[in-house]
Amino acid sequence: MPELPEVETVVLSIRDQLVGQNFININVHWPKVLFNFSKQDFLDNLVRRNITNVHRRAKFIVLSFDKDILAIHLRMTGKLYFADSKTNEKHISASMELDNGQQLVFEDIRKFGRFYYYTSQDFLDKKLGIEPLGDSFTAEWLIENLRCKKRMIKALLLDQRIIAGLGNIYVDECLWQSGIHPETRSNKIQKKNIRFLCESIKNTLQSSITARGTTVVNFSFLNGKTGKFSNQLQVFGKDGQPCVICTTEIKKKRVAGRGTHFCPRCQKRQY
Repeated sequence: MPELPEVETVVLSIRDQLVGQNFININVHWPKVLFNFSKQDFLDNLVRRNITNVHRRAKFIVLSFDKDILAIHLRMTGKLYFADSKTNEKHISASMELDNGQQLVFEDIRKFGRFYYYTSQDFLDKKLGIEPLGDSFTAEWLIENLRCKKRMIKALLLDQRIIAGLGNIYVDECLWQSGIHPETRSNKIQKKNIRFLCESIKNTLQSSITARGTTVVNFSFLNGKTGKFSNQLQVFGKDGQPCVICTTEIKKKRVAGRGTHFCPRCQKRQY
């Protein structure tokens, strides 16, 4: 599933071409893609409306129209890109016609991606946690919010209600960098390790955005480039390989319902 860096990469790729434009129509090929509204709702509320901003909130791509928004969640296989004319690819869930003649196409092989219409962003903000690249995400905030809970750290970091945008890949990488075992309870983690974790989260996410992400997403419709951060991964997907720090074999086990990679020596569990 695309995580924060992959979604941010899509936003950066489409923002300049969308801001200031207007939709004039929507073609819906997979009706379930519209989660809480209909095609007619789109035509009644969003056609001929100026797109004032395109930004990311957690793993949502948010298109703003004054106060109301169209939020797009890519889920497992969603792709959002421009086309110069109507396309009939079988995996397209929806395409939106712009007044400049282009199509904003949502392609989704597994059909899990969804569009949401809200009268403001308040609904998303109330259900989603802090942005890990925001100014409010500090070591002090993280220490306070981890040590007051008794949850397994892997599950806590994946909880979008607490920290928004993190997923399996980046959580594994950041826990390894911080020397924290994924099954350690959050209130047992030493403050120095939490400080390392905060710094690791910020640095890792920003590095991945610079590399255009990790998840294999095809951006060739825009600029022929794909995400390259997979070349920088040190633990995720490396099970059976030696840890680059201590040479201990990287292990994989199921933690918080997700395949989890860690080094048994560098990341000793705290009890």
